[in-house]
Amino acid sequence: MSAGLDKLLQGNPVLWRGRGNHHSPAGLKTGFDALDAVLPGGGWPIGALTEILFDQHGIGELCLIMPALAQLGRDNRRQAWIAPPYMPYPPALVAAGINLSSTLFVRPKRATDTLWATEQMLRSGVCGAVLAWPKTNDFRALRRLQLAAERGDCLGVLFRATHVAFDPSPAALRLRLHALDGGLKVHILKARGGGCHGRSIDLKL
Repeated sequence: MSAGLDKLLQGNPVLWRGRGNHHSPAGLKTGFDALDAVLPGGGWPIGALTEILFDQHGIGELCLIMPALAQLGRDNRRQAWIAPPYMPYPPALVAAGINLSSTLFVRPKRATDTLWATEQMLRSGVCGAVLAWPKTNDFRALRRLQLAAERGDCLGVLFRATHVAFDPSPAALRLRLHALDGGLKVHILKARGGGCHGRSIDLKL
């Protein structure tokens, strides 16, 4: 590859190269060995956004992230949930190992407030994980969230609808979920730093 083309690829935030020889930093274990085995870094990317796409709330999308959140709680890392569609049930979170005393729930009234709160939490450096349900498909807004996650060295997780799967996204990892009997089929749409995009994994929850 010529030096000029390489410089262009490195400097353009819209372009993403799915293959490369660079080393992927260690990720946060997902709690699912089959998923860790294929993800670059062996888990959820830290200092980056992960998008989880699905058609219907309640198919197990939160179960997918719960083991990692429980681990962060044991490490006394704070967490923030921004604009969840339903108020989480505290006893269920405690049963899953979530430390409620270090978990912040934010329910903004406007979509712009959701983006602002998500960016601030990601950028703050005090949160180990930020979960958000943004209602936007604005690439620039999503790019700001990715940069904020990098700045705060944070696990950022965006829960979005499946119909955005073919839209551009700055997220380092994009997963599309389908419900299975007692589990989930996880289809890897994008995984920066590895060649696992296009693969599917069946998980028991």
